[in-house]
Amino acid sequence: MALTATPRPPVSPWPFVKLKLRLIVGGLRGKPARIVLFVLGAVMAGFFAIGGYALFAVPGVVDDERAAGMLLQLGGAALVLGWVFFPLLFFGVDESIDPARFALLPLPRRTLIIGLFAAALAGLPALSTLAATAGMVSTAADLGGSGAAIAQLVGIVLGLLTCVAVSRAVTSAFATGLRSRRSRDLAVVLFAVVAALLGPLQLALLAGAERADWDAFAVLADVLGWTPLAAPWSVGLDVADGRLWAVPVKFLIVAGTLVGLLWWWSATLERAMLGAASTGTAGRGGDVGSPTGSLLGRRLPRTRFGALVAREIRYWWRENRRRAALITFTVAGFFLPLSISLSGGSAGPVATFIGLIAVIALANQFGYEGNAYAANMIAGVPGRVEIHSRVAAHAVFVIPLLLLIAVVAGLLGGRPENIPGDLGLMVATYGAGLGLVLPVSVRGAFALPESTSPFAMSSGGGMAKGLLTLGVMIGTLVATVPLQILAYLLGDVWLWIGLPVGAAFGCAAYLIGSGVAGDWLDRRMPELLAAVTPGR
Repeated sequence: MALTATPRPPVSPWPFVKLKLRLIVGGLRGKPARIVLFVLGAVMAGFFAIGGYALFAVPGVVDDERAAGMLLQLGGAALVLGWVFFPLLFFGVDESIDPARFALLPLPRRTLIIGLFAAALAGLPALSTLAATAGMVSTAADLGGSGAAIAQLVGIVLGLLTCVAVSRAVTSAFATGLRSRRSRDLAVVLFAVVAALLGPLQLALLAGAERADWDAFAVLADVLGWTPLAAPWSVGLDVADGRLWAVPVKFLIVAGTLVGLLWWWSATLERAMLGAASTGTAGRGGDVGSPTGSLLGRRLPRTRFGALVAREIRYWWRENRRRAALITFTVAGFFLPLSISLSGGSAGPVATFIGLIAVIALANQFGYEGNAYAANMIAGVPGRVEIHSRVAAHAVFVIPLLLLIAVVAGLLGGRPENIPGDLGLMVATYGAGLGLVLPVSVRGAFALPESTSPFAMSSGGGMAKGLLTLGVMIGTLVATVPLQILAYLLGDVWLWIGLPVGAAFGCAAYLIGSGVAGDWLDRRMPELLAAVTPGR
């Protein structure tokens, strides 16, 4: 009797959606801090949805077809690009449905793609994007009636599918490309530079808006309307203008793009599921000296503090996520004061913001190493020694950059006499930021995923990082307001006393914050280890 293989029934994508929702709920159960962060994330997603809806609905309310053409097509293209870059550069990859978790399951590639795609749609980013772009349907209805509204409704659904597909395809492709250490390091540098330039480019666009040629923007919007970036967002306007023939053509463009993106994602998914292969060598020839001497070098003391500082310096220089944070700070730190100085303004007000950017990377400093922190806990490292060593290693990179930024901005701006005062404001803000971020890093630590990708972020971790950073920024700005008022009132006198006063203010704030953080760390080491351990 011949045995025939029984065909397996197709797997519905619904189990993937339920799995994602269960993982999210399980991650929140019994963790009030994560619940609060999730609620705040939902509120922020709601604000994005309401603001986006209002923005895209405005051209229909004012009955301006020209503004509608530019806003819907340029705004839609910006949404697609945001879905490409934000998962890599800011919010991270949602690891709750990590493809690597399905590597040992006998699932067909098609089933896996459809399930992961459906799970990606069942999230706050996708829902808020759909709600925000619903304003385009309102504009199309106001300008072209029900026919335009129906076409635009189909368009925003296709646009959302395009956003999710391009996001997953790109992250899957880069997960494959980052398998080797060298390619990962190069990708970190490139993407950190791109991420750091997003803000400066935005400022440059806002500065040039006053002299902008809106006719050229209209032409650019029309050109983008025939590309996958803006085609799905403009079909309602085509119906309103009587260009019915353009609607099926643009739908074909979007459909072809979706097919291509899903094929690309499918082609890279299996290699992404395999993870990164180790490319390191087992050993190296030659005498490298004792491990202690190799770590400490000649300039650090042979003490526990010196060893911790040396370790942290290596981490900041070699670990991908930390290095990306330093690159982002460097680019933003040089661009902001230079742009203001070269335009004839004073870099003093921006100096406080530069010092503030420097401490952002420490908001989740224990999350970088995860359960490796257990070694320090077992060794019984005192909390204050731990905190001081981490800050000392961070300051090795940041303080010289602050000095260089102040000098370059002052010289290129033609105001070398402002260098000491601006540097004093930077140091003061850096110290005040440390005083706030260090306790936050102990009480608000969260786990990062066990992933080789420097852009990976656990589900909800990106929002947690953003909220921690926002709280530190607001608190630091409030704490440095008296110093900024003093600098304004003293005028030229501040140029002479700004550096010592700022240094004293920053040191005092740091000593207070580090003392609180050290005491908390002594009492909360087990809780901290549990918080930064992935999967807990």
